[in-house]
Amino acid sequence: MQGYGDDLLQGVWIQDSTINQDKMLDYTLHEFRFVCDSVYVIMHVNSHIQRIADSCYGEGQWKEYAKAVYSVRGDSMIVEGVYTKPNGKQKISGCHRHGQYIPRYHLTVKSKDSLVLENKFEGRPIVLRKTADIECVPKKRWEL
Repeated sequence: MQGYGDDLLQGVWIQDSTINQDKMLDYTLHEFRFVCDSVYVIMHVNSHIQRIADSCYGEGQWKEYAKAVYSVRGDSMIVEGVYTKPNGKQKISGCHRHGQYIPRYHLTVKSKDSLVLENKFEGRPIVLRKTADIECVPKKRWEL
């Protein structure tokens, strides 16, 4: 069975901007969709310096996707999943990140309409606002 996850997180959360993004060479804005104990992430990557092949760099903007399960323990959120293609299928090769998606977040702010995550592997906070509520209706494994 799918678990219930954290009641307060259920919904869609958007990061509108990041600190000093107009001065940064690279930054990523996040969208999180929490459904029960699952999380679906879209990362909007902006890069002003080309460090990758032309065919992957494009105009310096692209999206990356991930799906995972999460659990909240105290003020930490543990996420374990994989990078995916836009259709949700696991991404095992190609441009940008692939393989495991395993960030570890410190929940510095958690309220009904505001969420601030600090990735323990990076220094920038992810400031999110809630744009939609989602009701958790756990699915059986064969329904996933």
